[in-house]
Amino acid sequence: MDVVLEPSWKNALAPFFQSEIFSELTKFVRKEYQTHQIFPPGKQIFSAFWHCPLPSVKVVILGQDPYHGEGQANGLSFSVAPGIPFPPSLLNIFKELKTDLGVPLPPDGDLTRWAAQGVFLLNATLTVRANEAGSHQNQGWEHFTDEVIQTLSREREKLVFVLWGAFAHKKEALIDSNKHFILKAPHPSPLAAHRGFWGCKHFSQANDYLASTGQTPISW
Repeated sequence: MDVVLEPSWKNALAPFFQSEIFSELTKFVRKEYQTHQIFPPGKQIFSAFWHCPLPSVKVVILGQDPYHGEGQANGLSFSVAPGIPFPPSLLNIFKELKTDLGVPLPPDGDLTRWAAQGVFLLNATLTVRANEAGSHQNQGWEHFTDEVIQTLSREREKLVFVLWGAFAHKKEALIDSNKHFILKAPHPSPLAAHRGFWGCKHFSQANDYLASTGQTPISW
């Protein structure tokens, strides 16, 4: 795995890239790409970082794993490439967005348009084997992405952290709530959305907070 990272992130995370944990993770990921079908494509592993440099981040939306179906994952949490049908969680996100802010369902599920505005779409694990959910968990990615979350909390202020589901809720411990605005709700998956994701109004709440702190709201 050749780490070609956007410069602001590369500088901020430089100590981690020198760690033994990252060295072992790199060996693992390289071997996996050589021996299995892995998503997303190698050049898209760090897409979230390229689309959203550290100084540009305004909203952080945490996911867990990349999608493991053919052609789905594109390096941004919850996002899929144009032309790919909406996965159930993404469809529910768009439905809540329509209820909350009246935004109609978009023509595709590519969330690059959000990332370009400062929405950092981070998965806790950045790679996965085809059709094997969770197959790259506990190999070192979580250490890396925890470091990313802590870096955001430490280096920036007045960010919105959107935590959907129990896994994301655990990341609250890494965030300074005195400096940042944290939104929590159940996961948008069909199994959990009815427990409180519906009606959470996180999109309008995020924009209200951004506006109240002198930042430009997101055009969701």
